[in-house]
Amino acid sequence: MMSDPAPGLPAPKLVALVVDDEPQMLYVVSFALETQGFECLTAPDAETAWELASTRDIDLVVLDVMLPGGSGVDLCRRLRGTGSQVPIILLTAMRDEPDRIAGLEAGADDYVTKPFSPRELALRARAVTRRTGSGPDAITNGPLRVSTATGRVSWAGRNIPLPDTESRLLAALARRRDAVVTWQELLNEVWGTSDDSGGREMVRTTVYRLRRHLQAHDVPADVVVAVRGRGYRMPPLDRD
Repeated sequence: MMSDPAPGLPAPKLVALVVDDEPQMLYVVSFALETQGFECLTAPDAETAWELASTRDIDLVVLDVMLPGGSGVDLCRRLRGTGSQVPIILLTAMRDEPDRIAGLEAGADDYVTKPFSPRELALRARAVTRRTGSGPDAITNGPLRVSTATGRVSWAGRNIPLPDTESRLLAALARRRDAVVTWQELLNEVWGTSDDSGGREMVRTTVYRLRRHLQAHDVPADVVVAVRGRGYRMPPLDRD
């Protein structure tokens, strides 16, 4: 479940990437999604979309099949090739059944045919993010965001690729920020075991790897703090 936002702060918005080479279509789709609470980024071609998806924390992609510089189906396949589980909705013309099939085979979650109802698109977007576990089921601590469904991690909107174990460890600490989480609790939550034979060293090694991954992406080292003889804690990260 998503952690509650700090008192007085709004819940973080879902971020949608809208990809279409027609400015009017970008406007229509973005406006429709914004009525459902999405924040929208736009891209006019496949390469710009790829750059945004590679550097920003995206909760949804709405993608036209026909794009300059590469098809939407190819972009969908490229995103899935990185292991990304971001929900993808394809926009296709009514007659383009082969494209719809190819898109679904490439990993798209849904498609909408043109012409379409903007409200229907927005509701489908909400449904697909809910169904795939994207977006609001996230733990946030300042600039840090961890999706509990997909394991995706971001810092100040930038994707931070992490192995599954390190992502689960980070989520366990973020979920109980400013509290000491013992290494026994981490063993149980992250590895699903209460067998402490060699467990302390396993946790210590994973924390070391986690810090290395984070520092490689310019995340401060004090995100994870060792508490001597007890375990680890994550301080509040709501910094100015």
